[in-house]
Amino acid sequence: MAEANLSRRERPLSPHIQIYKWTLPFLMSGFHRVTGFVLYFGFALIAWWLLAAASGPSAYANVQWFYGTFIGRLVLLGYTWALVHHTLGGIRHLFWDTGRGLGDGEIDWLARATIGGSIVLTLIVWTIGYLVMR
Repeated sequence: MAEANLSRRERPLSPHIQIYKWTLPFLMSGFHRVTGFVLYFGFALIAWWLLAAASGPSAYANVQWFYGTFIGRLVLLGYTWALVHHTLGGIRHLFWDTGRGLGDGEIDWLARATIGGSIVLTLIVWTIGYLVMR
């Protein structure tokens, strides 16, 4: 029994989140996974809207009322940002698959460009949406 405990102590420890340095590319990997998770459940919003449109004017009015509230618009804004951010992250990964952008400075620049681009593109989409709707 003593030999079993001794062998456990001699084994190396596995890397853990406390050991890793929290760099921007490390965080972007997590954001990409989170936005994928958000998109998974966000498609329920689209399905709800389509089902309501097919169900009739009363159901459609209820969905439109929710999407018109502050919370509904905030959810839609978050969903739009997640969609754009996840798309740009996927493009970044495709770029890496060609062997480009893998230098230390390039990886950080692409991470910043993904964050900034997702914010700017989300604002552009919402601005165009408001201009078309009004």
